[in-house]
Amino acid sequence: RPQCLGNLLLASAIYKHLSPDLNATVLTASHQIVRTATIRGLSEFCRVLGLDFHAVLPCVTTNARLKVLYSNGVLVSGENKSSQGRRGYPVDRVFVEFSHEPFVQPELISLIKEADILIFAPGSLYTSIIPIMQVPGIAGAIRSNNRAMKLLVANIWVQKGETDAARDNPERKFHVSDLINAYKRNIPGGVKGLFSHVLAMDLTDIPGSVLQRYGLEDKEPIYLDRKKVNNHGLRVIAAPVFSRPLLKNRLVIQHDPHALAMAVQALYGLRQAESAGEEIETAFDKDDSNLLLLIEKENSLPCQKYEFIGNWCKSITTEKLSLTSGFDEKLTGSERKWLLDRVEEIIWHHPDILIDHLRLIKGITLVEPSCWKRCQQWDNVFSFYDPLDQRIKIRQDMAEELNRFEMAFLVGLGQSLLGNYAMGKDMEKIYLHGKIIGQAYILTVRDQAELQSFFSLPELYDYLKLARMHPFPDQERVFTRLVNGGEGFTPPGLFFGLFYAWYLDNRFAANIEYKMSIMKKETSDLVSEQISIVHRRGRLIDFFRDCVFRHEVGIR
Repeated sequence: RPQCLGNLLLASAIYKHLSPDLNATVLTASHQIVRTATIRGLSEFCRVLGLDFHAVLPCVTTNARLKVLYSNGVLVSGENKSSQGRRGYPVDRVFVEFSHEPFVQPELISLIKEADILIFAPGSLYTSIIPIMQVPGIAGAIRSNNRAMKLLVANIWVQKGETDAARDNPERKFHVSDLINAYKRNIPGGVKGLFSHVLAMDLTDIPGSVLQRYGLEDKEPIYLDRKKVNNHGLRVIAAPVFSRPLLKNRLVIQHDPHALAMAVQALYGLRQAESAGEEIETAFDKDDSNLLLLIEKENSLPCQKYEFIGNWCKSITTEKLSLTSGFDEKLTGSERKWLLDRVEEIIWHHPDILIDHLRLIKGITLVEPSCWKRCQQWDNVFSFYDPLDQRIKIRQDMAEELNRFEMAFLVGLGQSLLGNYAMGKDMEKIYLHGKIIGQAYILTVRDQAELQSFFSLPELYDYLKLARMHPFPDQERVFTRLVNGGEGFTPPGLFFGLFYAWYLDNRFAANIEYKMSIMKKETSDLVSEQISIVHRRGRLIDFFRDCVFRHEVGIR
């Protein structure tokens, strides 16, 4: 998969110390082998670069995965998702999901406790800095070092997907105080004892024309709101930590290692002179962070899951239905390989897709447009899951463009979770004074004994109610929905598939994104229905997070 050169070099350095005879299963079970290879590989890498052997240490050697919870309740997995998802909502919390009890190198804890200077360097807030502080033992080691100068170096620029929307004020981008608040929400114990000083760039040193030029590229600085940072009990130092030559010659603003080092040295010298090494007391505000706890129900490592996906793709059937043949023809050779390669890539790209989500799919059928007989009265979605033969049916022209194929496959995959839940579907006309004024959609659900679904019957009932299907009085397993006049209607099966695709990546279902946009608006007591809709949409997100993707989020 696409990776930066640094990551590839680190991986190669570690694998150099692993026997090629060890497969993923053995390495997964042998934590000590991987731990030793990691430390040795990094030490050797440091020596190649001319550094001390412990110049770079891992915060943890345990397999882990990052998860991001947005303020609308959607939770996604993987660093890649945070930068590409473009959810349009600020990040609320981040979690690190460990494959087993995390192990931190004792020498790392010792170095932190003995350090004279501890620096939180600029980096991706939610995907680089905060996750390190969530590793058990690291934040505690920092707090226990009472004599070190602890310095947070604030980021210069807003980062899309992470700091482009403030949680407490989504209409604006991050200020320095928002960085502090993010630490408070996401680290046990908040910011107390982690750092006492904040080093930020003084924008008065930057010509307005340069900032305006960056603004045209949709790039904004993280503004220093000194008063709010001081209210957190932190001391603010504004310093020119950027490269002056780059600014002068190329009109570029970047952190400069030399300028930053000079600022840190000056601060440390002043601190030594003022306090003679004593800890500077600061009046921190009360921590009320109530950290969230994430509990996972599927805990397979990426390497194990990738192997399963590959085996699953080999096991399913692939067919095409054309007008000339009149029946399903098996795809073979390069056609089958191309299709399965795309499917494998899609599933891998969305780590929140559970292995169990694939259980009810036996194959994929591409259907020529001339043979597409599915009713499109209310939609133009050209894919669905057929519970009769347990195959995802996709109109063949959807496969010609990868983004369209990805959406079509995800919609069908989502629908497959419902399985054969519908025993009957009917649409009855409703008359008033002899004229048709609407229709009633009537859905009869199978009983538990006949049900082949990812969900239990109570879970299905919960979803149908959230999809605005109403239980019919005195008739168990019967749900209805009224459709006025010529209004459009999205059946619950299709709606589920679209919402499934939207949850994984909101670019894939524009109509769902439109429906969910009401959650961004400020609700008014004057319109009670608006409040009701917002609450229902929120519960729908909760259902998908908790019941579909099996994430459990609680208060720690």
